[in-house]
Amino acid sequence: MTTIASMTLEELQQLIDERINEHLTHLLGQLEMDEEELFTDEEPDTRTWEQVKQDIERDRWTPPPGAKSSLELLREDRES
Repeated sequence: MTTIASMTLEELQQLIDERINEHLTHLLGQLEMDEEELFTDEEPDTRTWEQVKQDIERDRWTPPPGAKSSLELLREDRES
């Protein structure tokens, strides 16, 4: 068995990739796609610009009242 200390950078990267893939497969299940699915174009988006803007507004997340701004959170993080 090879130890990490004796591995080349490529071997270590391959080991890490394999472990990540195993973990993701365990969490998400096996994801299988045919090659045809990878290269097929999706249906064209026929929405109007107004519809797209409405969809963006509908899906936008708004923080609750009194929540700290991203700038405040960043400043707190830098102070700690």
